[in-house]
Amino acid sequence: MTGRINSFESFGTVDGPGIRFVVFMQGCPMRCKFCHNPETWDYGKGYTEFTSEEVAKKVSSYRNYFSGGGGCTVSGGEPLMQPEFVAELFAYLSADGINTCLDTSGATFDEGSEVCVRKHDEVLKNCNLVLLDIKHIRDDKHFGLCGQSSKNPRAFARHLSDLGVPMWIRQVYVPGITWTCREEIEEERIFIKSLKTVKKVEVLPYHTMGKEKYEKLGIEYPLKDVRAATWGEVEPMRRYLCS
Repeated sequence: MTGRINSFESFGTVDGPGIRFVVFMQGCPMRCKFCHNPETWDYGKGYTEFTSEEVAKKVSSYRNYFSGGGGCTVSGGEPLMQPEFVAELFAYLSADGINTCLDTSGATFDEGSEVCVRKHDEVLKNCNLVLLDIKHIRDDKHFGLCGQSSKNPRAFARHLSDLGVPMWIRQVYVPGITWTCREEIEEERIFIKSLKTVKKVEVLPYHTMGKEKYEKLGIEYPLKDVRAATWGEVEPMRRYLCS
C-alpha cells in the first residue's frame, strides 16, 4: 500500500504525548482559514509516494528517542483521506510496539456509509490516541470557517466515544471568530462532556506563522486583519471547557 506524503518531522513535541515522529499526509477536503499547512491541501501535487512498510521502517529508526510516551503521529492535510494506507501503517507500527496517534478533523467520516465507517474503523483498530480538531461547534460558523459542515466531525467524535477510543479535543482560538458569545463555548463544553473517552482538552492560540506560506503559494491570506491570540487568553477557555 502506497501513500501520498507531504513531509516528515522527526522530533515533534506538539502532536500528541512525548517526542513523536510525525507523518504529514497530502490532501485535505477542508479549507480552514487559519490553516498553517496550505501546501498539504492539493491531493494531486506536492507529495512523494511511500509504501507503508517504508514509512514504518523510517519511524522505527527513531524509536530510541520516543520518550514520554512518544511514538508516531499521522497528520496532514487530512490523513483519513487515505485510510487504507494509514490503517496498514498503524498495523505495522502496532506490531512493532510503537505508540500510534491520529491527528484528524473527522471531516471524512460519513456515519451513513458502511464502507466509510469500515475503512475508518480499520484505522482505529491499531490507533492508541486520536487528536480531534474541533473547528467550531456551530454548523454555520464551522462552514464559514472551513468550507465544510460540522456534522461529520461531531459524528466521528461520538463514534470514537462509542468505540472507547481515547481522544484529545483540540480547538484553535481565533479572536472574533471562534467563540463570539458565552453560549457558543457553553455548547462546546456540553458536547465535550457528552463524550466518554476525552482524556485532554487543548485550546491553541491562533498564530500568523502561515502567512509566508500563503504568499509563496500565491494564495490570499484570509485572516490578514485578525490578530494573533495569546496563551493568556486561551487558558481560561480551556479550563472552562474542562469544568
